[in-house]
Amino acid sequence: MARKALFGNNIKPACKYCALGTAASGDTITCSKFGDVKSYDSCKKYVYNPLKRIPKKELQLANSAVNDIDF
Repeated sequence: MARKALFGNNIKPACKYCALGTAASGDTITCSKFGDVKSYDSCKKYVYNPLKRIPKKELQLANSAVNDIDF
């Protein structure tokens, strides 16, 4: 049985998730191989680091209109 990767298997490569890059000012990443690059770029040296990924927040349900009669 195949293992599911952390945060799913369909993660688009981006320098902001790369193990070789560190966050710089604004939308810039400092890469150890190529210097300053945009956060959405990627290259052939890309190595995914799941600890840099910030998961999407859960949606909050509006439960103010729900009462005991509904159930």
